Amino acid sequence: MNVLLLGAVAMIAALILSAWLMTFARWFPIKGIDGDFLVDYKTMIRAHVDYALMALFSLGFYGAASGANIELSKIACLCIAVGGFTNPTIFVIAAFDTDFWNKAIWKIFSALSFIITTIGFVWIAYSFLMFAI
Repeated sequence: MNVLLLGAVAMIAALILSAWLMTFARWFPIKGIDGDFLVDYKTMIRAHVDYALMALFSLGFYGAASGANIELSKIACLCIAVGGFTNPTIFVIAAFDTDFWNKAIWKIFSALSFIITTIGFVWIAYSFLMFAI
């Protein structure tokens, strides 16, 4: 289950880095970077929010399982940690690439990320349900 904490730390680091990137992009615009490099500020905000939510889910799952003495599956936890980091990263990549949504490689990456995350969420939700009933 500790992988949930490691994943949350990675997500929090990405959250802080994206906050600083967006802050500098707004306060200290640099010709050739802002508008050329970071092309979609709104999508970067989506990534920022998604990193926060995924970190909170990871910490929440860890805390709930620890508090209830539930040992979550290592594979399910790994799915949450990997998917929780890769899902917001999709938005980061899209913020820098205007043609992101039309490229097959990113469609495949997105699909795999969503599948992995869904497996983790469903598995952990099922584990909590089985404990509750």
